[in-house]
Amino acid sequence: MGRMSTSNTPHDPARDDPVSDIAEDEAKAEKAEAEEESIEEATQLSSRLVYEVIRRAGEEELGRTNRSLFFAGLSAGILIAFSLVAEAILRTYLPEAPWAHLVENLGYSLGFTLVILGRMQLFTENTITTVLPLMRDPCPPLVASVARLWGIVLAANVLGAFIAAAFIVLAHPLPPEVMPAILDLSLHGTGFGFWESLVRGVPAGLLVAAIVWMMPQVEESPLGVILVFTWLIAAGDFTHVVVGSVEIGVTILSGDAGAVAAFGEFWLPTLVGNIIGGTVIFTLIAWGQVRDDVRGENAPPDGHQRRRP
Repeated sequence: MGRMSTSNTPHDPARDDPVSDIAEDEAKAEKAEAEEESIEEATQLSSRLVYEVIRRAGEEELGRTNRSLFFAGLSAGILIAFSLVAEAILRTYLPEAPWAHLVENLGYSLGFTLVILGRMQLFTENTITTVLPLMRDPCPPLVASVARLWGIVLAANVLGAFIAAAFIVLAHPLPPEVMPAILDLSLHGTGFGFWESLVRGVPAGLLVAAIVWMMPQVEESPLGVILVFTWLIAAGDFTHVVVGSVEIGVTILSGDAGAVAAFGEFWLPTLVGNIIGGTVIFTLIAWGQVRDDVRGENAPPDGHQRRRP
């Protein structure tokens, strides 16, 4: 007779325990989910997702009331004056040195930081934010909505800038030794001719649009991006229409410039340059990156044509 083999391996009752199997599966699922979350956090947003975040923000802005837009723009125009004030304070108290102007230009970032992190309405931000929805659906009602927002925000920015300039010049809130720096910076910033103001306005508009494009990627630490990009505007002597409005106000109220010459030779070409940089160059390039993806999402299935109402 053949010998019957018997196993000496002890029986593990845990292997037959369904509760233990479920707990093990749950642990594996939790580990996989945690790994997936880590990957998603480490992965940068794609251009299409950045576009979608900004587009939705633009649609939200286009839906705001005239009153809301006006006061958000007015507060931005007032607070942007701190760019001029901070820069003048640093110029006044920094020692004379070859590097001093580079440190001084850091003050220029203060007003932009207040406005951008405060979620206020700055015209040059809207050269990209509200235009991206228009790129997707270039219909007359949306064109009218963008024109409405641009007009209200720009007018409110300029009014706020002049209110701030009047307060600086007429109320004398700053130490007397700072005022010469305020005037020098204002005269320098608005002293370019028509063509130079326009050309210098292009990089400023492009850089502000780049800040807007990068904000979804740096939501937890946006200060560094704002600081570097706006410092570059000041260091490069680029012209910005809203900060320039504060400077125009200072020079006019101080009697050092005429209103007609200031607006014709500086403000208008700077406005055009900012729009070219922010909308014509940056926004169109950004749209070019995502156009095929966005159009592909909205395209009808193969073999079917979308019916027109």
